[in-house]
Amino acid sequence: MTIVLLTHAFPPDPAAVGQHMADLAGVLAKTGHRVVVITSDRGYDDASIRFARNETTPDGVQIHRLAQTSFGKATLFHRAMAIASFMAQSTVAVARMQNLEGIVYSTSPPFIGAIATVIAKLRGVPTAFWAMDLNPDQLVALGKLRPSSLLTRMMRAVNRFTLQRAAVVVALDQLMAARLAAHGAEADRLVVIPPWSPDEQLRAIPRAENAFRARYGLTDCIVVMYSGNHTQSNPLTTLLAAAEALRDVSHLKFVFVGGGNAKHEIEELISRGDLRNSLSLPYQPKSDLAASLSAADVHVVSLGAQMAGVIHPCKVYGAMAVARPILYFGPSPSHVSAIIDECGNGWNVQHGDVDWAVTILSRIAASRYDDLDEMGARGRLIMNTRFHPAALVNTVANAIDRAFGINSGAGL
Repeated sequence: MTIVLLTHAFPPDPAAVGQHMADLAGVLAKTGHRVVVITSDRGYDDASIRFARNETTPDGVQIHRLAQTSFGKATLFHRAMAIASFMAQSTVAVARMQNLEGIVYSTSPPFIGAIATVIAKLRGVPTAFWAMDLNPDQLVALGKLRPSSLLTRMMRAVNRFTLQRAAVVVALDQLMAARLAAHGAEADRLVVIPPWSPDEQLRAIPRAENAFRARYGLTDCIVVMYSGNHTQSNPLTTLLAAAEALRDVSHLKFVFVGGGNAKHEIEELISRGDLRNSLSLPYQPKSDLAASLSAADVHVVSLGAQMAGVIHPCKVYGAMAVARPILYFGPSPSHVSAIIDECGNGWNVQHGDVDWAVTILSRIAASRYDDLDEMGARGRLIMNTRFHPAALVNTVANAIDRAFGINSGAGL
């Protein structure tokens, strides 16, 4: 029997949703399922990057990549065309799949669940929805859609259609689960399972042994790092203003790793000389991830003021995995603020409070490495006991197995 995973991004593409889908696919394959991943043959952010059209991983996961399903993110038109192409081709691919047992989908591309639900209904198999973010909630929070607009109402109707027919809905935190329930998810099919760091083998590399710090001249510095996708949903405006105010603190370095449609703002500030204490780098290969994340002395996590329960920045788990404290910009309560409040492994800063950000960063700049490491170790302890990657991915796989086992062959 075959389980199909629908995802716009999949490794070696570095997008977080693809990394998590890959972990899940590997576990499902090891438990005896035939697992087929349908994804794009081009980079999620950089469409010039091409991947092999068909391959099989060492775990036995079969990957089928669709052509002409990513055109970059230069314009909304490019993104819409890529989504439409992915949906059309994946419809044909899944409809033809033999021995189909169930369909797993997430939120990339948006509303792929509508296609999955229709095919599942026709084939008499269940679906599993793994919610990584919520739309139109995100677009409404960003001010790109009005709450009562026709498009918003149509998108909510599609969500309700898919949520009410999913055999299981996986939310990343309790706030997200509450939103999903309000949008139509059945309580007995809704489970909360947090995500995990992108690599179970992540570990803190000592500063003296870290080639990443040496390569970029960070050896004797206090490094404050933001690593991941740069978007409007994870604003860095307050951090950037504080970094500019502290630009003459020579041993305090701000490192921005990753991509995204908001990265250009940082690169423009650096090129103008406003952030002469800052460095912008692209996504790092997975093989270098431990060195990259460990190069930070403090990791920045940002969550938009209206985004609690809408998105779930997974970068907090990478920071905890390498035992680094967290400088959090965002609302409270949220899943990030709850972790910091519980174990004391960081600081909370509200968006717009530049003075408090400068105060905290000044304290960080004056800190000893040992003091920062002690804070980071508290997060690592929680990571080992509550957010261990192997345990969490198995929990997701078991939830899907149970739901598919109950509903398999019974239709929707």
